[in-house]
Amino acid sequence: MIEIPSSEINRRELLSKVGSGFGMLGVAGMLGNSVQGATTTAPAVSATTMQGLPHFLPKAKRVIFLFMSGGPSQMDTFDPKPALEKYAGQRPPSADVRTASKTTGLMPSTRKFINSGESGIPVADTFEKLRHHVDDMAIVRSMHTDFPNHAPALCMMNLGTLTPTRPSLGSWMSYGLGTENQNLPSFVALCPGKPVLGPKLWGSAFLPGQYQGTHINHKDLNPEKMIPNLRNEVVNATDQREQIDFLQALNQQHAELRSNDKQLETRIKSMELAYRMQFTAMEAFDIRQESERTQAAYGSSSFSQACLMARRLSESGVRFVQVYYGDRQPWDTHSNHNKSNERLCRDIDQPIAQLLTDLKQRGLLEETLVVWGGEFGRTPTTQGNDGRDHNPFGFCMWMAGGGIKGGTVHGSTDEFGFKAIENKVHVHDLHATIMHLMGIDHERLTYRYGGRDFRLTDVHGRVVNEIIA
Repeated sequence: MIEIPSSEINRRELLSKVGSGFGMLGVAGMLGNSVQGATTTAPAVSATTMQGLPHFLPKAKRVIFLFMSGGPSQMDTFDPKPALEKYAGQRPPSADVRTASKTTGLMPSTRKFINSGESGIPVADTFEKLRHHVDDMAIVRSMHTDFPNHAPALCMMNLGTLTPTRPSLGSWMSYGLGTENQNLPSFVALCPGKPVLGPKLWGSAFLPGQYQGTHINHKDLNPEKMIPNLRNEVVNATDQREQIDFLQALNQQHAELRSNDKQLETRIKSMELAYRMQFTAMEAFDIRQESERTQAAYGSSSFSQACLMARRLSESGVRFVQVYYGDRQPWDTHSNHNKSNERLCRDIDQPIAQLLTDLKQRGLLEETLVVWGGEFGRTPTTQGNDGRDHNPFGFCMWMAGGGIKGGTVHGSTDEFGFKAIENKVHVHDLHATIMHLMGIDHERLTYRYGGRDFRLTDVHGRVVNEIIA
């Protein structure tokens, strides 16, 4: 250890002089990696990988979760209900369930459903391109959750609990499996703004902080704007090397006096990552490096660009990418539902279809699990004049790639689409299945906190083997 008398140097003054930009702060945590070494791609080993993870041979290496915040309507997308037309305006006894707001009679869907793919699965006509990928999908029509309001339902879908006090799904993945690229975050949340509850949906809670998601606001596609203050534009690589050697000595001395300080360890690791990202992040996040033809194939909307970015990040080794559709909760169609639903569905049609095409052409779909859905569905009954209310009792999600049995429909709701009635799948079951496909036994990946062992699925969860190839 190098002894540096405190009387000879002021640590805060030193950092203010030698640190320039977020990247330079990162060198304070570098523990032996050279500038040259930081540019290489190497697998990171988390604490739990030393305990035998993955638990078994995984079918998927990474996840892209396309999250439709607000709750998309199942009967207008992937779960046709012709009985809604037959009994339009009526209110059957099954409609007397507690939802967020008062509703009246049944409201038919204005969508036509087209039997698609070799499997012949009916898909709404708004998905002109996406329906051609139905043979790669397992559509779960029997999802259900525990609460009809956004905040608790968002927590359940993202954290596995109704309150914002637990680690997110992506954080558990990062904690359990580490990263495939030490120079990029293992968990990225792409959102042009913030959904309800914001960062808590991709937070790590009581898990070490290095496992929380990195939020990227992609409203401006310039990587310098998405990740500001990343590059060190003042100090060259040679000078950084000298500063690293010196700051390492300071950090080692500081850490020896604070053993088992998780917050300090987290800060050091986050700064390490920030330093390494100087060399790779700009390229990975820059969709402008794609050909004009590829960019046009995805489309020009914010969500289109996020889907293309998700493919680039996954290809670069990011373990878990969550793409939020829009700011706040755009799928929350309490009024003007039919027009809003059509616009939303058409907006996601091209980019998701192209994402699946791109992954397949590059040989990545087999090892990339793509998940689509929101925190709940919508009611078959009408709210106000032309809206649909929240429906936690029965809704749709789908998965593709990553070990999924394509061309599959699992479970069903009742004839109107109120409740899941056959082969019901709770959010805990969804989480257990995603973890299983990634090689994790959801009952064995735990973290001791506050005197007990926690896991994503708590004391619940069943792997939905029927949709696994």
